[in-house]
Amino acid sequence: MTTEPDEWASGYRAVAHVFVSSLDDACAVSGGDGHHLARVRRLRVGEAITAADDQGSWRPYEIMAVSGGALDLVAIAASRREPRPEPRIAVAFALTKGEKPERVVAQLTELGVDRIVPVIARRSVVRWDDARRFAAGERFRRVAREAAMQSHRAVLPTIDDVAPIALLGGHPALLVAEVAATDRLAGSPAGGEWLVVVGPEGGLEPEEVAELEPVGRFAVGPHVLRAETAVVAAASALALMRQLG
Repeated sequence: MTTEPDEWASGYRAVAHVFVSSLDDACAVSGGDGHHLARVRRLRVGEAITAADDQGSWRPYEIMAVSGGALDLVAIAASRREPRPEPRIAVAFALTKGEKPERVVAQLTELGVDRIVPVIARRSVVRWDDARRFAAGERFRRVAREAAMQSHRAVLPTIDDVAPIALLGGHPALLVAEVAATDRLAGSPAGGEWLVVVGPEGGLEPEEVAELEPVGRFAVGPHVLRAETAVVAAASALALMRQLG
């Protein structure tokens, strides 16, 4: 199978996007994805759809058949490699109650964040046992997959397991999002990845920041933001810096 030059899957005119195990000349989409596309989205024969392998490659297909909750696809062009922006962006955010963490995961996925790190901070209201942490991780991965399909990404973000924030210490390019920060980011981060940490409502305790040192201070604006807003603001700022080079 030949591979054409880099091109974004999101730039191709398609009615939907899906992840498959292999970008073969013909493939089928079934299970939950097939049900969503066939029964919920009601896609029809002849419509164009893109598929990605979660390894950076994607391919345009045409829907040849829709049967129950499954679709049969046939390729209409060669596979293509999506650009891999550098540096990588990782965002650690303190968990909150309700459905807000799921919204944060979806928005970070749409923004192109490469790694999402849900953490427990001292001021976090959420306190989960191991079973709930595992269930939350599985739920976050499902949400990220759905958001990646909606935004037509070729690679899913990595979702780390829920862990204490202190475990982030030692990252070579660690940033803490703060209102009054004055540090300016310049050059490529050590290790090829920025990791920005956003605390819960009220921010991180000074002792928590001390445990993470050395860190840079990353400003997300002059105003006090809700935790979930600050996460998206920080990710957006880093994504824009990466895009502008």
